[in-house]
Amino acid sequence: MDERSTAGAVPFPGRLSRLRDRLSALRRRAVAVALWPVYVVYLDRLRAAVMAQPRPRHVAVIMDGNRRWAAREGLRDVGAGHRRGAEKALELIDWCAELGIGEVTLWALSMENLERDPAEVGTIAEVAAEALDAMAGGRRRTKVPIRLHVIGRDDVLPDRLRQAVDDSARVSATDGALDVTIALAYSGRDELVTAFQSTVRDLLAEGVSADQLADRLTAEAIAAHLYTHGSTDPDLIIRTSGEVRLSGFLPWQSAYAEFDFSDAYWPAYREIDFLRSIRTFQQRARRYGR
Repeated sequence: MDERSTAGAVPFPGRLSRLRDRLSALRRRAVAVALWPVYVVYLDRLRAAVMAQPRPRHVAVIMDGNRRWAAREGLRDVGAGHRRGAEKALELIDWCAELGIGEVTLWALSMENLERDPAEVGTIAEVAAEALDAMAGGRRRTKVPIRLHVIGRDDVLPDRLRQAVDDSARVSATDGALDVTIALAYSGRDELVTAFQSTVRDLLAEGVSADQLADRLTAEAIAAHLYTHGSTDPDLIIRTSGEVRLSGFLPWQSAYAEFDFSDAYWPAYREIDFLRSIRTFQQRARRYGR
């Protein structure tokens, strides 16, 4: 192609799109910097208002939107979104500690996520392993001691992440002020199927006959075999990125939870967004079906 034909050529559309994303990201950052003093004042007032009312005991979060955040920021490396999302999860733990929230459950990796492109799955696994290693090794400390629990199908996790999960037991302080549960390779359907199967096996082992089995299959018996046995049910479930569904997250435990759906992508989720979710929870009347 000669110079005349290339002089008026339009740049590759993908390059234009990334340029627009970068400019939009710069504009958002400039606005954030300009509004920072106002943000700080509002944050202090909102925190005081939230602290004046009872807070949820247990908050669970579906951390969604890492890839879309990276794309919106004009970043070619999808892993940048997952790394920022991992750091945000640690920030959230600190926010909960400051509010006196006793339990936090974070959905970091679903079974469906494992069906993504192998390169991305490897990145997600590496980021999660690095976060667990940083906590276990003391390179990233939370504001209060924590008891760390990991739930899900560890048998399908990549080796590097499975090892990090095993090593994370060192994080679990016996005097932990905050219980933190990380859901990895988690599926609510799998959890329920496993709980039902384990309950039936235990009842049969106890000598319960087939004709008595149905009557002995109680809610209490099933709950004792859930991944989250020993934890309280969440009072508030938050999902980021604008999606309005639970996607199979804690189907049994969420029966009487309040829900809050945020438009913010998870890496861009701010403390002010979290406090607004808590305030929304505080404004609701919980009747538990009564």
